[in-house]
Amino acid sequence: MGVTPESDQLYRPWINNYPAGIDWDVEVDTTPVHLQILDACKNHGSSNALDFMGAKTTFKTLGKDIEAFAGALQSRFGVKKGSRVALLLPNTPFFPVAYYGTLLAGGTVVNCNPLYTVSELSHITKDAGADVLVTLNLKLVFDKAEALCEAGIVKELIVCDFPSALPLVKRVLFAIAKSGELAKISQSSVAKNTTSFSSLLRAGNKVEPSQINPEKDVAVQQYTGGTTGLPKGAMLSHANIAANVDQIDKWADGLFDPPSKTIAVLPFFHIFAMTVCMNVPLGKGSEVVLMPRFELKMLLDLLARTRANILPAIPTLIHAIASNKKVTPEQVSSIETIISGGAALPQDTREAFAKLSSATLAEGYGLTECSPVLCCQALRGASLPGSIGMPLPGTDIQFVDLDDPTKFVAPGERGELAAKGKQVMLGYYNNEEATRDAFVNGYFRTGDVGYVDEKGNVFLVDRIKDLIICSGYNVYPRHIEEAIYRHESVDECNVIGVKDTYRGEAPIAFIKLKKGKSLTKAQLKTFLGEYISKIEMPREFIFKDELPKTLVGKLSKKELREEYAEREKQEKSNS
Repeated sequence: MGVTPESDQLYRPWINNYPAGIDWDVEVDTTPVHLQILDACKNHGSSNALDFMGAKTTFKTLGKDIEAFAGALQSRFGVKKGSRVALLLPNTPFFPVAYYGTLLAGGTVVNCNPLYTVSELSHITKDAGADVLVTLNLKLVFDKAEALCEAGIVKELIVCDFPSALPLVKRVLFAIAKSGELAKISQSSVAKNTTSFSSLLRAGNKVEPSQINPEKDVAVQQYTGGTTGLPKGAMLSHANIAANVDQIDKWADGLFDPPSKTIAVLPFFHIFAMTVCMNVPLGKGSEVVLMPRFELKMLLDLLARTRANILPAIPTLIHAIASNKKVTPEQVSSIETIISGGAALPQDTREAFAKLSSATLAEGYGLTECSPVLCCQALRGASLPGSIGMPLPGTDIQFVDLDDPTKFVAPGERGELAAKGKQVMLGYYNNEEATRDAFVNGYFRTGDVGYVDEKGNVFLVDRIKDLIICSGYNVYPRHIEEAIYRHESVDECNVIGVKDTYRGEAPIAFIKLKKGKSLTKAQLKTFLGEYISKIEMPREFIFKDELPKTLVGKLSKKELREEYAEREKQEKSNS
C-alpha cells in the first residue's frame, strides 16, 4: 500500500546503521574531475600514475600530456564547450589523457565500446554529433573508426600508436611478431582525416581553460539502452561525475589513498571502470595498473609484479579466479578489496572466492544514469549476504509502488528502486519523453524491484525491464531480435535472458523459420556476426514450429522463460 514518508528513520533506516566514521548526510564535492586530476598531478608529480604492462607514467607526465592534448583539441579541432569527442579505445595510457584532455578543453566525452559493431558505433557517434574520434592503430579497432569516417559520421580521427605505449622490450617484440596487427594509416582511404596522437602532444598548444558550469554542462555522454534496444545518451554533468567520485571515496574511507594500487582490468569506456578504476584512484594520487583485456595468467603475473591491492571486477571475472583450481591463495594474497559490480554477484561465486582469499568482497550497485554507483556493501568489514549494501553518502534510496510510482512503499515491502543524489544524470540527450519517464517526484526510476530492511540494507529481487546483463554489459533482446530478423529465412524470433554460470546472464534465441526455408545454428551465428557483438551473441538458438503469443497476438516471453526453465530442470534430473 502506498504511504507518505513520516520520518527519516522510517525511510532512511541506514542513517543509524552506517559504518563507523562515515556520515551519510554530508556535503558532496562536485569539483570537476579533470581539475582534481590536475591537482593530483601537481601534488604527486614524481609518483607513478599509470602502469601499462610495465611501462610507467608519472603524475607529472600525465598532467603535462593532458594539458597538451586539451590545447591541441582547441587549436587544431575547434573543440569547445558542448563539442562531443568520441573515444574508441581499450585500456591504454592514451585513454586517461584523451578523457581528461577533452574535459579540460570544455568538450564532452562520448565513450565507445571497441567490441561494438560498426552499425552500433554509427548510431552512438551520429546521435551524439561527435566530429572527432580518438582511436588506436590496431586494425581491429582502427578499421571500425575508418568506416565511421568514410561514412562521414565522424570528420576527424586522432590515432594513437599502440606499440609506443609498451615497455621497450615488449615494443620490439611487438614490432617483430605482431606488426601485421597494425593498420597502415598512410594507405587508409581516410588518411587525410587522421592525425597522430603523439604529434598533438608535441605541438605545444596552450589550453584556454573552459568556463564550464559543473551543474549544467555535460562532461560525459554515456550511452545506455532500454527495451527499445536503441542506446540512449545519458547526460552526466561535471557535477554528476565528480559527486560519485567523492561519494565512493567517502564510503571507501581512505582505501584508495596512496600507496594503494588499483587494477584496471575492466574497460574504462564502461561507466563502472571509468569511475572506480580511473577517476577515484587517480584523483587521490594513487597508481592505476592497466590491463588491455582480461586473461587469468596475465592478471596473476601482474599481481605478482605490482602487489596491487584493489580489484574492481564483474562477477564473471571473480568466478574465473575462484573456479580455477590452479590459482593459489598466495597468488591473490596482495588483494585487499574486490568491488563487484555490473551484474548480480552469485552467492556460490562469493563462497568459492572466500575459500581462496580473505580479501573483502563487496558488491556494489549502480546504473549508467547514476554515474554509476548508488549502493555498496562495506569496503572495510562484513556485509549482509544477498544485499547490495547501503546507499552511498548523499544518496537517497526509496522504493515506489509498482502500480503507482508516485507513492512510496514501507520498508520491507517490494517496490521499484528510485534514487536521488548529485550523481543522478541531467537526462537523456535529445529525448525528452524518455527523460520524463525516467523520473518521478525528482527520483530516478531504476527499473529494478527490491526492498530495504529495517537496518537500511538494500535488496534487489527482480527487474522490470527485459534487460539482460552479460558479464556486466547491458544486452537488449530487441536489438538481437532485429538482427535475427535481417535473415531472409526467419519468420519470427524472440529472445529471453537466462542465468549463466560464467556471464551471469545469457541471451537465448527462439526462432520460427519461414515455410520451406532452412537454416542451421552455425549459419545464423555467422550471419549475426555482422550485426551484433560477441557479448550479445545468444548462447543457444532454439528452432520451433510456433512461438507463443499473447491474446492480442504479441510474441510472449513469459511462456518461453517457463519452457526453458522446465527444460533445464529436466536436463539436471537426467544428468
